[in-house]
Amino acid sequence: MDRGDDLLGWTPNAALPEIVGQGRTPLTISEGISWLLQDPSSLEPNRCFMCVGSRKAAARGVDARAPAIWISRGTGRDGQARRDAPKVGWCWAGNNHAWLGFASTSGRD
Repeated sequence: MDRGDDLLGWTPNAALPEIVGQGRTPLTISEGISWLLQDPSSLEPNRCFMCVGSRKAAARGVDARAPAIWISRGTGRDGQARRDAPKVGWCWAGNNHAWLGFASTSGRD
């Protein structure tokens, strides 16, 4: 498994062809959560990741939302009580984030 730090700052739409071109496949959100249950140290503040293998099919290709797992800083809707808590949610596929990579794997057993 790879967190995709080499793709920090990329958009999901641009990252997917790069992942596939490297002979890798993107993780699904279920795989990302399972990975973190086995190795919680894989998620760090400012080094989180999207799981674009779970993008939902839509009438014009895929949904504009890209599932992601990140560490909350406890601001906004999260509130201070949830500071540093892992979160599962989504980001827009056309946006880039300097702190979100793209989790992938080189194979599945």
